[in-house]
Amino acid sequence: MSNSYFQSDLLSEFDRLHQQVASLFGGFPYSVRSDRYGAFPQLNVGSTDDTVEIVAFVPGVQADQLNVSIDKGVLTISGERAPAFGKDEGDESRRYRQERFTGAFRRIIELPAAADPDKVSARYVNGCLTISVGKAEASKPRAITVQ
Repeated sequence: MSNSYFQSDLLSEFDRLHQQVASLFGGFPYSVRSDRYGAFPQLNVGSTDDTVEIVAFVPGVQADQLNVSIDKGVLTISGERAPAFGKDEGDESRRYRQERFTGAFRRIIELPAAADPDKVSARYVNGCLTISVGKAEASKPRAITVQ
């Protein structure tokens, strides 16, 4: 009996299965606590006592090509990343492999109920778009004096 069935990389098979399952649910808005495998731009999301912090990694995108909007508790980041080389720049070279995403993109993040849409700021530095969404005063932790 051959052991060839077990010689394949089992972890890569689990990764492939994860990608297939994730692609089934890829078209719907999702909350801050979930992620879609392989989406661009990649995100880090966290919070402090005062803000929800979102960092989108968008290398190769100019700041004027990014759009950030918030509506009804949903934050949308969209834009477009131009090709690094190819027909758009007059280069007729053949690509043997392309791993870098190019084209239009959009990420939708459902914000927690504590987020205040009137307290949003965004800054873009070195390929990282950092968005800070303030929290409503009522949701912030506060000390209660015991009498």
